[in-house]
Amino acid sequence: MKGHCLCGAVTFIAPDVPQMAACHCTMCRRWGGGPMLTVQCPPDMQIEGRAHIRAYRSSEWAERAFCATCGSHLYYRVLPDGEYAVPAGLFQDGPEFRFHEQIFIDQKPASYEFANETAKLTGAEVFAKFTPPSP
Repeated sequence: MKGHCLCGAVTFIAPDVPQMAACHCTMCRRWGGGPMLTVQCPPDMQIEGRAHIRAYRSSEWAERAFCATCGSHLYYRVLPDGEYAVPAGLFQDGPEFRFHEQIFIDQKPASYEFANETAKLTGAEVFAKFTPPSP
């Protein structure tokens, strides 16, 4: 699937991803003004126009990037594994995504609610999912 920022300076080519998720964490809501709807893309996703990308290290383990030309949000990237969470709206001509999961549901404000049936994970459940078990 192909996607790009608002001005087209940064483009993505990624394998078709059938599903999207929503993040309700306080950082995502502050960054975008609401929940972040994303598709997971692999570390080897093709990105063109890297000269237009500006990244901000938002935590010890992740960075958030935007287009320096138009300001579009480009991705949230987990640094240890390189996975990208790319805003679903950047892929306008791709597959129709199935809304499958909401994360940081314990940080979601009461002011909105999605009608879709999805898995709902708290912040603790998200961190447990991605933390390897102790030997």
